[in-house]
Amino acid sequence: MKMYCITIHNSHYEKINKLSYIPVGLGENIFSVKFENDKNGLNISHKNPFYGEYSFHYKIWKNEIRTLNDEKWIGFCQYRKYWSNNKQQKDYKSLNDLNYAVIKKIPKEYDKFDVILGEPLFINQFKLTKFLKKNLFKIICSPSLLYDKNKRTLKFHFDLMHGEGNLDKAISLLDSDNRKDFNEFVNTEVSFNPHNMFICKSNVILNNYYNVVFPWLEKCEEKFGFNLEGYGMKRIYGFLAERFMSFWFKKYTKHTTLPIIFKDISECD
Repeated sequence: MKMYCITIHNSHYEKINKLSYIPVGLGENIFSVKFENDKNGLNISHKNPFYGEYSFHYKIWKNEIRTLNDEKWIGFCQYRKYWSNNKQQKDYKSLNDLNYAVIKKIPKEYDKFDVILGEPLFINQFKLTKFLKKNLFKIICSPSLLYDKNKRTLKFHFDLMHGEGNLDKAISLLDSDNRKDFNEFVNTEVSFNPHNMFICKSNVILNNYYNVVFPWLEKCEEKFGFNLEGYGMKRIYGFLAERFMSFWFKKYTKHTTLPIIFKDISECD
């Protein structure tokens, strides 16, 4: 297994390295040359504030995809989110605790799958106060959203958090093979696999995914640009990719899930 762990903190290199993961440093606060980064070769590192971890994915796509071994698991996690075999959540007080909990290799029984995604996040289970605070007017205009959880779809949630109608605008720019199906996905599904985290067994599958998502995001740049304010809009390309990732891997691969555990490695001694 080759696991990349992405961070924005320069002090994390040794800690990530002790997990036997590959430290990836993104953003303006990374100074150590020890990190893997998004700046070498063909890259979009200047778009990192808008693309998030996908600026690193872009570098892999353009420069390294053919050198990655086929039939070897390639995974991505983050300095606050890790893959685990254990669903039990606990307080990981030390780096040793965390090191014991995170996966080091993919279990043999997962060999029959192409891709591993994080366990789904059900947005229709969020507290109503979260929706009311964000857009009370929208709820008033559609009061059924208060009692019918099936109407709190991915489309509803994206409109609420990242701008009304922006998801529709983005979907209109998708290739014809995916436009209709992705539109149905966001309008009917109430959960997605979060955090732009996945583990892929084949560099061929990974390349196929990149060949779709990056041309689409580049088209979206023409629609939304980069004069974006607020976290919900500034990172819109990462949020679009997050929803599309769930859809694409479910449509084209044999997939399963693993739990994601949450612990900021900064808090581990």
